[in-house]
Amino acid sequence: MDTIIRALGELFPSPDHGAIRLVGGSVRDHLLGRQGSDIDLATSLDATELAACGFRRLEPRSIAPIWFRHDQAVGSIEVTQLPDLDAALAQDLARRDFTVNAMALTLDGKLIDPQGGRRELELRRLEACSPHSFSDDPLRIFRAFRFEADGWTLTPGSEALIREREWRRPLELLPVERFSREMLKALGAAQPERFFARMLHFNVGRNYLPELFAMPAIPAGPVQHHPEGDLFSHVSQVLQRVAERTGAPLARFCAFFHDIGKLATDPALYPGHHGHEDAGFDMARSLGERLRLPSGYRTALAWTSRLHGLLNRWDELRDSTRLKTTQQAQKAGIGEILPLVAAADKPDGEFVLEEWQRTVRVATMTTVELGIDNARLEGMAPEKRPDFILQKRVEILRRGG
Repeated sequence: MDTIIRALGELFPSPDHGAIRLVGGSVRDHLLGRQGSDIDLATSLDATELAACGFRRLEPRSIAPIWFRHDQAVGSIEVTQLPDLDAALAQDLARRDFTVNAMALTLDGKLIDPQGGRRELELRRLEACSPHSFSDDPLRIFRAFRFEADGWTLTPGSEALIREREWRRPLELLPVERFSREMLKALGAAQPERFFARMLHFNVGRNYLPELFAMPAIPAGPVQHHPEGDLFSHVSQVLQRVAERTGAPLARFCAFFHDIGKLATDPALYPGHHGHEDAGFDMARSLGERLRLPSGYRTALAWTSRLHGLLNRWDELRDSTRLKTTQQAQKAGIGEILPLVAAADKPDGEFVLEEWQRTVRVATMTTVELGIDNARLEGMAPEKRPDFILQKRVEILRRGG
């Protein structure tokens, strides 16, 4: 923060320093001793003064106009104009979500804390700024769950505000992308499974993730293979194990929803879920489309669903099937994700990561590396070339790669 304050002091002329406040998450991160990604400012400077400092006015659809500048030293800076800084700042802070995000800091280091956020920050507690915090923006509920996934705790008063009403209708009015952004941020947190557990606990967000709310009532599988019992417990454990290996939200997303196909099983067939890998392929794409996730998420989950069962039966597979599986995983962008999910899905299984990596090396060799004579290949009928190349890969794989 010393670096940021110094950079801001150089960015703005000295006479303007008294008209500038750092606000929100920037202050929270400073007090926690960690570096934030963006800087939020409030100021009484006028448009001419902001433009002179290199800021440009933006008018987003869903929020009030802001001024923006990207600075090489500190990153993105967003400025909100408050003509009467002291009086308007208190009102602005009171309208924020949680007291830990309702603090401000002057450029000479003075903390402004009308909501008592410093105390709650030391306890890592989330206290709503007002009784209307969640009603003003219901998405704040999921922001709270995202914070809890990173070690924070809602205060009893904040929990009561969530429980006091039904949120389905207000949430239906929000763009689904806002929920998805909070979910993906939560997937990068220290305990990502807590985000989903809190949704269930408060019965909030069924319109976004009906799949999640169906999981607790579905057996994960035969009890000898799934002593954890229900599907939600199983996928939470898989997510936990994958989270220990990687912080990538995409891998964690695939871990949590890898068994989405089990939701399609006829209850008469419980506790088995024959064919759930294929059933999950289309369901994964539907989930991604509904949540407006990037296409890479849809593809990655679809193929993780379809292929993870093969890795759990790795020792039973033919060499040609192993090669085709790794090729498809590479093509889908899950060459590193799939083995992590499979190992977490069956932690006591026989799948060996080193064998996967060796198969990937062989599956991605060029024809030159495979020792194939191009002239001979070109002399073949086109429909015979893939099988010929595959056989070469099988031979090399059997020789130890």
